[in-house]
Amino acid sequence: MNTERLRRTAASAVTYPFSLRTAIMELFDIGPWVAFSALAVTAAVFIAAIVYFVRSAPPTTITISSGPDGSNYFKIATKYAKILERNRVKVNVLTSKGSVENLSRLLDPKANVDVGLVGTGPATPDADKLVSLGSVSNQPVLVFYRGKSLTLLSELKGKKVSVGPEGSGTRAIALAILALNDIKPGEVEKTELLDFDADDAEAALKAKRIDAAFVMGESATPQIMKSLLRAGDIHLYSFKQANGYSRKLEYLHVLELPEGTINLGQNLPDRDVTLLGTTVEVIADHDLHPALVDLLVEAETEVHSRPGLFQRRGDFPAPTEHTIKMSDEAVMYFKSGKGYLYRNFPFWLASLLSRILVVFVPVLLVTIPALRSIPAFFRWIARLRIRRRYRELRILEQRYLTEKDAERRESIRREFDRIDENLHRMKVRASFADQYYGLREHIDYVRRVLDRRPV
Repeated sequence: MNTERLRRTAASAVTYPFSLRTAIMELFDIGPWVAFSALAVTAAVFIAAIVYFVRSAPPTTITISSGPDGSNYFKIATKYAKILERNRVKVNVLTSKGSVENLSRLLDPKANVDVGLVGTGPATPDADKLVSLGSVSNQPVLVFYRGKSLTLLSELKGKKVSVGPEGSGTRAIALAILALNDIKPGEVEKTELLDFDADDAEAALKAKRIDAAFVMGESATPQIMKSLLRAGDIHLYSFKQANGYSRKLEYLHVLELPEGTINLGQNLPDRDVTLLGTTVEVIADHDLHPALVDLLVEAETEVHSRPGLFQRRGDFPAPTEHTIKMSDEAVMYFKSGKGYLYRNFPFWLASLLSRILVVFVPVLLVTIPALRSIPAFFRWIARLRIRRRYRELRILEQRYLTEKDAERRESIRREFDRIDENLHRMKVRASFADQYYGLREHIDYVRRVLDRRPV
């Protein structure tokens, strides 16, 4: 019987030549196809992680929509560009007519604009597609006029007024302010609302071709505003009803320009002037890379934290939310500053390390335990199968010892052969050979014990 059993064992044995297949089986203690499948899934996960790692890199070039060449917006964007270029990010600064055009570019995917300077104004359609990176300055609404003292803006009825070019925030705000005085395009007889830009408005005022002009820093250079202040027959309007306007138009607030602020020697202006103002915000596409958000807020801090005509030191930049929601990354930067990596490493290296931590560390934390759990699962299955045979063996032994009927006892003995035959068909890896052969020895042992027991 032992000879026959050895023959069957030898016939059923499978010889694995040393190969990659064999090495994987021995290394992972699992079947070759399971091992290859696990490795294939792991490779796919790492390939996906690498693709995401490459795609998650911050772009090296961004585009900022500013304002007309030489305007305050254009100068701000140029300062941002120099700061970002220190961190190997190239910035394309586009000129524009002002806030309205900047917003339309941000909302137009074909324009490929990432960031724009925008003055607060009427509600923006599709504002949920944009985020604010903070408020950076106050921007006064300047109304220059010729002739006798102007007490109320309603006195501009029937006159020629420049309200700024199409696409500018100046025009949108000027029309809103004039509408509160019942001056609307096409509704007031003999009132001409002209779309002059800042240069043309300055020339027209000095040439006495228009009576008044709305001017804002988004589209006018500081030189134009100073030139108009110095012109003897041109005056800067003081908003007597400033608080009333700010209640009617919530995006406007009251600003004060004290006497002599522009030039003490020439006493410009020659009196305290009450102005209305808006807040300039840096608006970005909601998909702007978080690392670039940090860089831009850092640039805002460097450019705008100093005192100015309409701000104290530290007033700006500020995480003030108006009609457009603040970026979560910008809010975090205002609360906590730069992250550890960006404080201690160059931008490119910090970005690289940050992406490694975000992409590959979680992948390793998931895949390593998952790979280790696969052999453990199959070991558990193998132990369960062997223990099941042990349980059957134990039950058969107990039944045999308690059975009195000879025919039934013989039937029980044949059950031992069935268990042994099942073992021959069982695929057991080398790591479980001790349990496999131990079970077969125990079957033989039980047989020998039963053989010595009288029938």
